[in-house]
Amino acid sequence: MLLWLAGAALRLTILAVPPVIPQIHDDLHLTETEVGILTGLPLMLFALAAVPGSLLIARLGALPALVTGLLITAIGSAARGALPNLAWLYAATIGMGVGVAIMQVTLPPIVRDWLPDRIGFATAVYTNGLLVGEILPVALMLPLVLPLVGGSWQWGFAAWSVPVAIIAGVVMVLAPRSAQSSAPAIAAGRRWWPDWKNGLIWRLGVMLGTANAMYFATNAFLPDYLHSTGHPELISGTLTALNVGQLPASFLLLGVAGKLERQAWPYVVSGLVSLIGVIGMVFGSGLWIVASAALLGFSAAATLILALALPPRPRES
Repeated sequence: MLLWLAGAALRLTILAVPPVIPQIHDDLHLTETEVGILTGLPLMLFALAAVPGSLLIARLGALPALVTGLLITAIGSAARGALPNLAWLYAATIGMGVGVAIMQVTLPPIVRDWLPDRIGFATAVYTNGLLVGEILPVALMLPLVLPLVGGSWQWGFAAWSVPVAIIAGVVMVLAPRSAQSSAPAIAAGRRWWPDWKNGLIWRLGVMLGTANAMYFATNAFLPDYLHSTGHPELISGTLTALNVGQLPASFLLLGVAGKLERQAWPYVVSGLVSLIGVIGMVFGSGLWIVASAALLGFSAAATLILALALPPRPRES
């Protein structure tokens, strides 16, 4: 349960942005470049804050680092709605992105610590939470959350910070305390800096980076794309399909991730399916766009789950 909740918190605040991009676009008079910066900042922080996040794990332990990341994410998300100003929105988004980046690097060592004999399954569990955390804000922001907060996208961002703060409290109270996850590990302190000469690290980075770039770029630009092509009525449905389409991959891999994660063909197939999904969204119309978005979500999720299961595994296995 804790792994699932932590996974959900990774995306609840980030995916609250795409549904209200047209409103932010109009209120702050953004260019498409500025929209790209707004949606790309969290992803850039995933990279820039990952190594400092590893240092935080080495100094504090994985569990305190996870709680710290949750709290920073909640505060940063709430701060995004404090002022209707682009510079402030960027600054608060950077803070939120740092929190998410810290959380993201804590989960593989926590998986290894809590469930060392079921790493593939545990990874699929928290990734399933991550995927649900992507679906909920996309599906609920426009029809439910905005009406509850008077139609304000600023208050909408603040509303999505509340469950993240609650998850931080739940993890703090209920998480198992062990030497590896709750206390600083002196040995780990010597290993926090990546071995940049290791080709495997670069291959993992490329796999995760391209899957994330494809998924988040689609979330970011699909609303404006559909609006510009005269199909604003498809925005909510297509974004929901993109995110809900990830769930079948997650549930499928709950049972078989351990058998597939070290084979090459699933990654190749996922890449080809992703390409088909992109082509369908660009050249399709109506329900074909929605179906293509679901296909892209399925393939991106499969790549993400399989790749995330690799870092926690012992090298000798």
